[in-house]
Amino acid sequence: MKLGFACKYFDHQAKQPYPFKTTTRTRFLGMESGAAAALLFSLAQNNLQNLYLTLEHLAKLPDALRMMRIGSDLLPLYTVPQATQLYGDMLKDLKPLLSRCGEIARANNIRLSFHPGQYTVLASDNEGVVERALEDVEYHTTCAVLMGYGRAFQDFKINIHMNGKKGIEGFTSAFGRLSPEARNMLTVENDEISCALDDVLQARALCPVVLDIHHHWVKENQFIQHDDPRIALIIESWRGVRPVLHYSIAQEGLIPDSGFPDQRDLAVSKTKLRAHSDYYFNQTLNNWALSFTPFDIMCEVKMKNLARDRLYHYAQSRR
Repeated sequence: MKLGFACKYFDHQAKQPYPFKTTTRTRFLGMESGAAAALLFSLAQNNLQNLYLTLEHLAKLPDALRMMRIGSDLLPLYTVPQATQLYGDMLKDLKPLLSRCGEIARANNIRLSFHPGQYTVLASDNEGVVERALEDVEYHTTCAVLMGYGRAFQDFKINIHMNGKKGIEGFTSAFGRLSPEARNMLTVENDEISCALDDVLQARALCPVVLDIHHHWVKENQFIQHDDPRIALIIESWRGVRPVLHYSIAQEGLIPDSGFPDQRDLAVSKTKLRAHSDYYFNQTLNNWALSFTPFDIMCEVKMKNLARDRLYHYAQSRR
């Protein structure tokens, strides 16, 4: 089992030694073309160098800790049309930096992923939203392909939610419009508001299902167990590739420090329960998450790899 972290790597002082940099759309659009291109190239170069340094660090850790989600701002503002045009001229110069990130990850068995944002809605009933969602997925696909991925089913994970008024029909239609590389990498996750696990499982013939156990609890007030029949369907959707689940818990002070919390006893809104904690402070929930032994776990906590490391050491202590 690998344990991953999302986007930001923290040192022991909770500082980022390898931060990504970005800029605002307003600043970018207010610049003349040459200056705008220079800014984008500088930011992308910084981010790719720092991604490499992060991967170089992960390569020195135990194999179980070699997993990370890359921030979507790797190439800042890529999907802004004026930026897309400029990147078209720059990608040939950025490709060697992207390529070496993929090479070090593959050489050291580092599992990588992207998670486009909440507005990437393939099942929307608004065609403009769908078009932008397709562009966003293809942006992440471009990054992964230039790193050397997308050649085989699930050699890289691009995960989205399946929310949207058109449901599985809209998702299926939009999925068919993606590039073959994007279809190789796309996964779909249950959410805590509109798209339950049973809804997402309808897409399992198209792409793998990522199980978010916290989202499931928030929506259903149920701690799904590793022997639930739906777990077998999720594993099957990965077609032999090791599946991934997302693990987070509600914030400190909102749920007890031990035991399985029942939302009926908490008097806390679902909105507040959705927010992620800093660390995994409830060992009952940690034992529950770690019971999903066929899965790798993406740790969705505010303290990123520091919280992930504590969970790893707790898992080691149980042996």
